[in-house]
Amino acid sequence: MQRSYKENTVGPVTEMAIVDTFTKLIFGDETYSERESWIIDAFRSMNPDIHRDSGREIGEYLRNLGVREMIQLVSRLRQHITENPETPVTIRNQTTPGASTRPPGQDRSH
Repeated sequence: MQRSYKENTVGPVTEMAIVDTFTKLIFGDETYSERESWIIDAFRSMNPDIHRDSGREIGEYLRNLGVREMIQLVSRLRQHITENPETPVTIRNQTTPGASTRPPGQDRSH
């Protein structure tokens, strides 16, 4: 389990990290790590239908997806993150001043 935790905080975003984040949204957990918040923001930037939705509203959206749709969504989001590593960090459509645009664990300026 330590490996799973480490994958959620450092390095590239994996499909498992996306699934874990979606699970928290589906079950209404409103406490997110920096990595999970970044994944949620990347999802908002990818999908204009949920761009301004709260975590609870996104969870409801995800609950209404079928299994095949969810699998495709996870793959599309992983691809989106790979192709757009500098996704803006937003909170309900407001850019957070001074917030990093890179996934947590990838801000290496030295």
